[in-house]
Amino acid sequence: MSEAKAIFDFSATRVLVTGGSNGIGLATARAFADAGADVTITGTAATAEGYEANLADFAYRQLVLEEDASIDAVAASLDGLDVLVNNAGASLPGGGDEWEPDVFERAVRINLTAGYRLTKACLPLLGRSELPGGAAIVGIASLTSIFGHPMVPGYGAAKTGLTGLTRAMAVTWANQGIRANAIAAGMVNTRMTAVVQSIPEMNEPVLARTPMGRWAEPSEIADAALFLASDQARFITGQTLTVDGGFSVLG
Repeated sequence: MSEAKAIFDFSATRVLVTGGSNGIGLATARAFADAGADVTITGTAATAEGYEANLADFAYRQLVLEEDASIDAVAASLDGLDVLVNNAGASLPGGGDEWEPDVFERAVRINLTAGYRLTKACLPLLGRSELPGGAAIVGIASLTSIFGHPMVPGYGAAKTGLTGLTRAMAVTWANQGIRANAIAAGMVNTRMTAVVQSIPEMNEPVLARTPMGRWAEPSEIADAALFLASDQARFITGQTLTVDGGFSVLG
């Protein structure tokens, strides 16, 4: 029996993926590009040449999430926008303790407020989109949107806030033809998580709790983002899709 595979056509679609130089962001940018989209990515380096990955298929913008002027400059540099993927973020910013107030506030700023500001700055562009199914905002949330984690209270609070912000954007901007959804990504095999996977005491409990018995690949989060941005999801808005191999199903 042949396997059916969803095929997405994003030809002539303008997509912005923040934090698109590696991990989930890069996989998402590549997936949209493979589907025909014109993709712009952001990163913290001055140019795309500052990364190991080949980013030649994308337009590149430097984005410093803690600088309002940098956020506004990215939005102002775009001629149009149909899909915004708010992926960029960081836990334990600067290697600090998120239980310290200043570090907590940085974590919220990086993982929630910056995405809000960028989305608001891009709102006029999204409102002019003629994408079938409507312009789409996709926020990359986390299992910390669902579960508490003692090491990252700021990151967790921000990712929880992202799902609430997604609902607010959905009900506020639906009349402009804009949909907003989020993805609560489970444990994903990226450079950032390599350390966790290398420590049996940390990795084995994750695998034991996950019914599918493995970590996700970045492309599996990217596939969910393509679906939520596509015409096939045209009546879906304000939702958080959990992609975690069943991790959150167990009590």
